[in-house]
Amino acid sequence: MIPFSKRCAGAARLGLTIVALCAAPGWAAPATSVIVAEVQRVDFEDRIEALGTLRANESVELTASVTETVSALYFDDGQRVAADTLLVEMTSTEEHAQLEEAQSLLDEAARQYRRVQSLATQGTASQSLLDERRRELETARARLTAIESRLSDRLIKAPFAGVLGLRKISVGALVEPGDLITTLDDDTQMKLDLAVPNVYLGNLRPGMGVVATTRAYGERQFTGEVRSIDSRVDPVTRSVQVRVLLPNPERLLKPGMLMQVTLRKDPREALVIPEAALMPLGREQYVLIASPEDGELHKVERRRIAIGSRRPGEVEVIDGLNERDWVITEGTLRVRPGQQVDVRAIDDGSRTLRELLQHESGAPQDKP
Repeated sequence: MIPFSKRCAGAARLGLTIVALCAAPGWAAPATSVIVAEVQRVDFEDRIEALGTLRANESVELTASVTETVSALYFDDGQRVAADTLLVEMTSTEEHAQLEEAQSLLDEAARQYRRVQSLATQGTASQSLLDERRRELETARARLTAIESRLSDRLIKAPFAGVLGLRKISVGALVEPGDLITTLDDDTQMKLDLAVPNVYLGNLRPGMGVVATTRAYGERQFTGEVRSIDSRVDPVTRSVQVRVLLPNPERLLKPGMLMQVTLRKDPREALVIPEAALMPLGREQYVLIASPEDGELHKVERRRIAIGSRRPGEVEVIDGLNERDWVITEGTLRVRPGQQVDVRAIDDGSRTLRELLQHESGAPQDKP
């Protein structure tokens, strides 16, 4: 007959279950080592994720409104300008001459009107003559206004404060109506239009907090809020357009950038556990709890829970757990309810699984 110790050693070399082959009076298998996480109450919120393209708060393409030659440029590429800053001047020699003529005619019409008005007061001029001089004065004033308007068409100014794009023309170029001169963007804050599925329509509201990221700046987050929600749902995509405003004090965001957006709703305190602790069975969710016993060992208990929202790596627990319970996150496939386990590490989210496993092979962690 093979001695008991040699039978156990041979079973271990063959990879067989020592508990099954080495059952003997007074012999007990060592407790399975597990890693647990503590059920914590933390700040939690539901999140809706979407993609959007940035637009400037105000944006315009500056073009000419008349056919004329550019006589002067007063801006550089990428320059920041204030509202009403003169940017482009076109040839206007003829219009300036017409302006002087119209001003002279206006002055003469005003003198004639005042003279006839004085005579009409004395009774030596007819009312019809006074009406004629008034008409001539108003005509001269209208002519001057028209010439001033033509002059202003040859001066291109910034309609609002912002940053200019690249210059598309040079001095001496002949421009026509619609020719692009440059662009102007108000980038003090940015607009971000999102297509959000209409199933979330009941949760959307102006003022909701928003966190946006872009690959251009890595993990840096830009915060803003929902400004408005479209009044219609797209019948093809079943989505609604949501406009978000993002402050841009450092001028890092540029129109046209793609951003990943997370809309935050229903902030609250909730019990949270790692997703690794979940053991789904059909439509139900279970976890294994390490309940403390006398000494260093813990007893495994299986408990059904109700879960709520999820976020990367974490899940909200609505019912079934209490704060500071220990749920098993590593070793769930090696233990069964009622079995005794040895808690070798507590996963607090600050270490990777590799680090926790290395810790398991060392000294056990103190338990609260």
